[in-house]
Amino acid sequence: MQTTFRARTLIAALGLAGAAFIGTAAQAQIKIAMVIPTTGALTQYGDMVKEGATTAVEMTNAAGGINGKKIELVAVDDACEPKQGPVAANRVVNSKIGYVIGPVCSGASIAAAPIYNNEGVVVATPSATSPALTDGKNFHFIFRTIGRDDQQGPSAAKFIIEHAKPKKVAVLHDKQSYGQGIATAVRDDLKKAKVEVALFEGINAGDSDYSAVITKLKSAGVDFVYFGGYHPEMGLLLRQAAEQGLKVKMMGPEGVGNPEVNAIAGPAVEGMLVTLPADFSANEKNAAISKAFKDAKRNPSGAFQMTSFAAAQAIIAGIKAAGDNPAKVADWLHANTVDTVLGPVSWNKQGDLKSFDFQVFQWHKDGSKTPAVK
Repeated sequence: MQTTFRARTLIAALGLAGAAFIGTAAQAQIKIAMVIPTTGALTQYGDMVKEGATTAVEMTNAAGGINGKKIELVAVDDACEPKQGPVAANRVVNSKIGYVIGPVCSGASIAAAPIYNNEGVVVATPSATSPALTDGKNFHFIFRTIGRDDQQGPSAAKFIIEHAKPKKVAVLHDKQSYGQGIATAVRDDLKKAKVEVALFEGINAGDSDYSAVITKLKSAGVDFVYFGGYHPEMGLLLRQAAEQGLKVKMMGPEGVGNPEVNAIAGPAVEGMLVTLPADFSANEKNAAISKAFKDAKRNPSGAFQMTSFAAAQAIIAGIKAAGDNPAKVADWLHANTVDTVLGPVSWNKQGDLKSFDFQVFQWHKDGSKTPAVK
């Protein structure tokens, strides 16, 4: 039997370790947690999610809040680490918060999801793409506002097959839930299309020297490299490959689509390919929202700002319709379509979006990106 929160005004636990409060505490009557990395190597992704959620909440509060109640965001750090995921989840539960935007990373999300679900906390993750988060779990309270790796992987593979047309491909990953999952999806689709995958290998996240794997890439004679993982490792692979004279096109998922990759890779980042959510900030229907981001000196066109905004929209819509009761909000989300910056979104029984638009972009050394297919 699942334990759920009864409808109530949510009151912040004083002295909550690892949490920061955003908003006007005296006015806030509904609390939503942002479970994001505020420490560690992946804080930039937390910043993206924070920008999206904060903009959505500011706009909602300015329009009167949820049924007259103001919203307060509570930032809880999980460092994007699986071992910290349950710790962060327990902080949310102990502070009696019934709604979460996040977690950001798949590994931390997978580790924390049973706690959120068992305790009746509605979770809308804007960035965790691993199918393992939801497959076979029968979770009622876990939702995504981003597609899965088995939607993103085929988008990458399709581009490789139809546009890059390499002779030999190497597929690398960081041995973690997200990176290995997306790399496996890409490898499998390439093999189905009879594209030779000469190397499928994991590297250790956090290492500073990938010369051994670059030597293997040179020996295998590959002309294209797909890497499943995050920007710190991708940046090093790009830089060290250039330093060692390996001239190949490299591609990664949305986890490498971070301006910080430029600082690591240097000029070698030019032309990196990356699958990202479509640039929803460019949609004319979102012009006012994009302006709100820019007026607050926030970037609406990053990987997760708009998916985070949509996560906030989903939770807010659920509370408006069903009341401040997480169990009823979860029921409502499963049964309804929500208008968001992503367009109308709805979920299947396990909380995954029924469809999502991933696109391929080319990354540039000034940190900008352009569509890889015109």
